[in-house]
Amino acid sequence: MEKQILIGGAAGQGIAKTALLIGKIFTNSGYYVFNYREYPSLIKGGHNFNILKVSDKPVNSHENFYDMIISLNQDTIDKHREKLNKRGFVLGDKNLKAKNLIGFDISKVLKETGAPKKFGNDILVGAFFKILGFPIENVLKVVEEVFKKKTDILEKLIRRGYTSVEQKLELPEPNEKNKYFMTGNEAISSGAISSGLDIYFAYPITPATPVLHILASKQIENDFMVVQLENEIAIINAALGASYAGAISMVGTSGLGFSLMAEAISLQGISEVPLVLYLGQRTSPANGVPTYTSQGDLKFAVNAGHGEFPRVVVAPGDSKECFYRTIETFYLAYKYRVISIILGDKHVGESNYSFDEFEEPKIKPSNFITPPSEEYKSYSITENGVSPRAVPGENAKVRASSYEHNELGYTTEKEDLIVKMNDKRLRKMDFIKEEINKLKPVSVYGEGKNLIIGWGSTKGAIVDSLKKIENFRFLQISYICPFPTEIVKKEIENSNEIILIENNVTGLLGDIIAEQTGKIIEKKILKYDARPLTSEEIVMKVEKVLK
Repeated sequence: MEKQILIGGAAGQGIAKTALLIGKIFTNSGYYVFNYREYPSLIKGGHNFNILKVSDKPVNSHENFYDMIISLNQDTIDKHREKLNKRGFVLGDKNLKAKNLIGFDISKVLKETGAPKKFGNDILVGAFFKILGFPIENVLKVVEEVFKKKTDILEKLIRRGYTSVEQKLELPEPNEKNKYFMTGNEAISSGAISSGLDIYFAYPITPATPVLHILASKQIENDFMVVQLENEIAIINAALGASYAGAISMVGTSGLGFSLMAEAISLQGISEVPLVLYLGQRTSPANGVPTYTSQGDLKFAVNAGHGEFPRVVVAPGDSKECFYRTIETFYLAYKYRVISIILGDKHVGESNYSFDEFEEPKIKPSNFITPPSEEYKSYSITENGVSPRAVPGENAKVRASSYEHNELGYTTEKEDLIVKMNDKRLRKMDFIKEEINKLKPVSVYGEGKNLIIGWGSTKGAIVDSLKKIENFRFLQISYICPFPTEIVKKEIENSNEIILIENNVTGLLGDIIAEQTGKIIEKKILKYDARPLTSEEIVMKVEKVLK
């Protein structure tokens, strides 16, 4: 069983909140839900919509056709009516014009109950779940959990909608487990808190801003700080200062802000002050399409900053992965004194994914600070390239230099020391790669002699498409740097047809694969209209590519 529900209206009408409520009611009842959100860069007006895919089996993406539309204005019907299934129906105000409209006199109900206009959505929520045969108690329980306040008036409105219609559908009984229902940004925030975050620095920018808001709301109960400074240059330098002083620190940004951080990223490379950075991609170049998605920053993340120095770049494919990969980035950044970049995008960051449970993380991050000896050297040359980390105030002279330096941190221009320090820093990569090989840097889904390769948020649609494509398996590459060369090369060599799928213009992962393995992938499915791929699109395009 799969049902697709579209909820649409103008910005300011509570579209996202209504979709979240419906999604939580479904997941709390044991169903799997994927929630896709699309909205323009407007505070009010425009056309906003969410698409919920609901199933009794795991789902990882949405489609562009609908079984039901909950419409808060005529514009939603006009834009989406052609994609409504023949037996589908529209829920909305009685004055809307649509085939199969189930209409309500929303103004009359609001007047009778004394409720504000923005609460009209809840009448439709009540009617929606009555049509599907949900017990009213299941609906009201989640309403109370989500809103906490004003639930009396919400309950009245939901009951009015619920009693105004008859049940039309009967859904199969789902798995009885309550599901987690999280966005990638929520999971990244939870992963940072679980990693012992001390301080988060950010300047608001879509789509990374939700992490700033989530962490700000949790800082008191979890005993860490959230700081918003004047720009991205300030936040990354402040974060390096906090990390130098011993804090576990993190910054969040999108492509525009990441551009401003490039110099400080290079500072991290030579100073070896550990740092975690969340890069939420959006459509670019420049301001691009601010509230939409893309995977255009892959090579920028791998190469940002002048000079050569080690880094970690990991790209989670759903919210569950966002949680665990975030913990891994903290572990690797602080153990090896490098910058670890979580490479997300608008789609994975702002979509809700549902899953059954969290397992205990396999690793435990730490600040990896060791009490210094009397002979402490900030940059002592070691076998694995990692110098023991101390912080100021612990009876040691702790230096962090932006110049090339000797083991004590003093500036040097000597040839032999320049070579030794470059070798020391880059030597870390061999040991980081050993660690990453234990963290499942790639995943393989399905079986077949043909191979689809992708990364990041394309995972959901690709996994869902495997149900409809014969003889294909999917290679998801999660760690981009250091690159899992041997594994990827082996998978390619053991395949007949190979198709690269990315949400960008030129196939950036394909370039990296060619550089790292020598394998050039000719067949590509690339989408760059600022929207994510759907499984139906992938099925059609795979068939076309293979002809």
